[in-house]
Amino acid sequence: MVATAHNAIPSDYAVPVSIREFLRVPSDPQWVMDAAAHLPTILLDHANCELKAASTALSLMHRYPLRTTLVQRMSRLAREELRHFEQVSRVIREREIASRTLSASGYAAGLMADVDKREPGKLIDTLIVGAMIEARSCERFALIAPKLDDDLAKFYRGLLASEARHFEHYLTLGRDAAEATAMDFDARLAAWLEHEAALINRPATQIRFHSGPLSV
Repeated sequence: MVATAHNAIPSDYAVPVSIREFLRVPSDPQWVMDAAAHLPTILLDHANCELKAASTALSLMHRYPLRTTLVQRMSRLAREELRHFEQVSRVIREREIASRTLSASGYAAGLMADVDKREPGKLIDTLIVGAMIEARSCERFALIAPKLDDDLAKFYRGLLASEARHFEHYLTLGRDAAEATAMDFDARLAAWLEHEAALINRPATQIRFHSGPLSV
């Protein structure tokens, strides 16, 4: 079933192979259509997502200051996410999109709700969740790009490499943390990926960057 779902993604969407092989299911094609039809909302929510991603990286640095590799990678990641926020904010200003407060899609909160409350599971789960969110973001950048005007399509395609790199960093850090505790990382990751697959395409009443397709 997974192979069929992956093959259903048109080749011109250019979702990186590593992302397609990692995620259990592709985004519902209807989400792509809904997102393109509500572009101002998607751009505003994308800006929010970049801020949240930077905040997550900074939080990990504060929570685990003795993990040198993690701190170094999260520091770079936070700077990149803030730069992306600035870039999306510039697009919003240039297109004269009015700022407004948006509710969250519930996707990230739905994932974080099941993070282990105890260490070392808490760290490992948080890193896995980070990897899944970055991977899904990368996929959606690739999926929506062909539906946009040339300038915006170029912008989103330009984000693919960094999002794919962020996904790899989170995954590597999670695997390293698990190996240090003799935890079965692959089994834990597989369970998380099934959880993410169950969340991402749930019909939504409001379109968001990480929501499912609109239900109405």
